[in-house]
Formats: sequence, structure tokens, C-alpha cells
Amino acid sequence: MSLAACSDSSKETVVAPLDSSTTAKEDKVEPAAEVTATEQTITYIGKEYTLPAQVNNIVAASLESMEDAAILGIKPTGVLSIGDAIPKYLENELAGAALVGDKRTPNNEAILALNPDVILGTSKFGDEVAEALNKIQTMIPYSHISTNWKENLTLLGQLTGKESEASKIITDYDAKAAEAKLKISESIKDKTILVLRIRAGSINAYPATVYLNPVIYEDLGVTAPAILTGTDAQAELSIEALAEVNPDYIFLQYETSENTDAPAALDELLNNPIFKSIEAAKNNHVFVNVVDPLAQGGTAWSKVKFLEAAIENLLK
Repeated sequence: MSLAACSDSSKETVVAPLDSSTTAKEDKVEPAAEVTATEQTITYIGKEYTLPAQVNNIVAASLESMEDAAILGIKPTGVLSIGDAIPKYLENELAGAALVGDKRTPNNEAILALNPDVILGTSKFGDEVAEALNKIQTMIPYSHISTNWKENLTLLGQLTGKESEASKIITDYDAKAAEAKLKISESIKDKTILVLRIRAGSINAYPATVYLNPVIYEDLGVTAPAILTGTDAQAELSIEALAEVNPDYIFLQYETSENTDAPAALDELLNNPIFKSIEAAKNNHVFVNVVDPLAQGGTAWSKVKFLEAAIENLLK
């Protein structure tokens, strides 16, 4: 027994080596489940906006965003109406969209029913309208300032996956404007050119950076008349003041829905003796509605159309 005990105690304990496959299984760290983002942040003109990760339903609650949607080939879920219908100059591109009120008073209930992922409003909205829309969904105040047109189009391209299309429109416009500037600069460098709009029966002018003006005074390099330098917004211009400026070219916009109380305002102006004495009128350089009179001016759609018309008419 003693010998047996000694013999047993002298045996070595053999530890089996770890199985490599077992070690690998124990050491392997399973990857975390992929998390799909439900939101995205868009930066637009220095401000951030939180939107759903996927933007499918866009309500274009401004004529500015409607024009850019048309030129980009996008169909918003909802759009504004003029006279209870999609504006005629955009009706083909935006056909089928639901109507969500007019430009001054969007219909909150109609917008809510469309369950939008984003609302593209306008920077012209008052605080009350903007607040009500933001309660439905994030409302981005699409800029009505013409010099922000590239930012506007880029934003819409980002929201809809059409960045390359937006970039091409911008590049093509810049190239065409630069070419036109060289072509017509000699013929118009000393000329006075005004873009005017008849609203509520009165003649109105805009600052050099507003409405269609940047096409003339920035893109084509024409010097802005001094009468515009002190103007901060739309300003009424008397016929006498217009005659004093005595422009060589006038681009005149007239929309009937903006002159319901003065339906004869355009004819009365064109036939006014003082107006007829202006250089532009004497030389048949008064061009009426070369783009649709509802065109907002500060959009890619407006700029592309007006640039074409300006080149054509300034070369006459």
C-alpha cells in the first residue's frame, strides 16, 4: 500500500492543450448591430435643420421652391396655387401635386395631411406662419434673395439626390452669362437698363440685388442706376422719376392677378406721353413680360429664363 501510494503521488498531471478553434471562438468579438440613422442635419445659409434621414415627401410652400423643383425635374407632394390652380408657367412640370393654399396663407391642414418630410417655405413668411408650419414638420425658409439662388438649388439637390444636376445648372448658367457679358459689354456698357414691375397699378423698382436685377447688374456687368442704390426693397417709382432716369432699355413685368384694381395699368403706362418720351420707348426697347410675370426672380428657373431673354433683347 505504501509503495502504491508513492507510485500514485509521483504521477504528473497532464493538462490538455487548448483547442485553437475554441480559443478563436472565445476571443472573437461579434460586430455590433448596424444602426440605421433616422435623422439627418442639413446646413443651409449658415443654419442647421434636422430632417428625416430619407426625404421623400416635399411640400413646396413657396413659389421660389416650386420654380427650382421645376428646373430640377422634381415633383413635390404639395405646391401652392394661384387662382386655385398650379401656376400656368409651372403646371406641366408640377402636374399632379396637391394644392396647399396660396403664397400668403398656406393651408396648414392640407400640408399636415400630406405628412411631409420637409416643408420648403420662403424667407418672406412672417413669424406666425413660420411657427405654424414648423409645428407640422421642419420648415426651411427658402431664400427669396436673388443672390442666394445657388444655395437654394444646391439645397434642393441635396434633399432629392440631384446634387450633380443642380451643379450642372449652376455651371452652365455661369458659363453662358460670362460669354454673354463679353459679347454685349461694348454695346451696353454706357446704357441705362431698368427692370420694372407694375403692381397695384403702380410702377415698382427693386434694389440691384433683388428680383431679376442681379442678372443685369452682376452677371452681365451693367452699372446699376443711382436711383436703385438707395432702395432697400420694392419701391414705387413715379412716371416723372422714371423719365428723369431716362433708361435706354426697360424690362417691364405685368401680371393681371397683381393688378385686379387697375386692369388697364399696362396700357395706360405704355400710352402715357411722358413714358413715350423716354429713350427706351422711343427706340422700341421696352420689353414686356420677357419671362412669365409671376417668375420670382431669385431662382435658377427665373435666372436661366431671364438671362436668355436679356441676351436676345439687348442685342437688338
